[in-house]
Amino acid sequence: MLDEPSANLDPVARRELAETLAGLEATMMIVTHDLPYAAQLCTRAVIMDHGAVVADGPIAEVLSDGELLAAHRLELPWGFAVPTP
Repeated sequence: MLDEPSANLDPVARRELAETLAGLEATMMIVTHDLPYAAQLCTRAVIMDHGAVVADGPIAEVLSDGELLAAHRLELPWGFAVPTP
């Protein structure tokens, strides 16, 4: 279980942490508002809003749903391309 693992990290530490996590052969639950970081590390996304699950599915599918993200006050950074599986 990781809670905001990329918070307050400089770019080098952020990349090194992502590489370390990606190399682990373990199930991880990552709680983050950093959607690109989640897309880099995860295959599945669960979006919660006010304690309720509002989306659950493949991360590329969830992050491609602009209406869903907007309805729950989430935004992808300008120019970010959702990775394809």
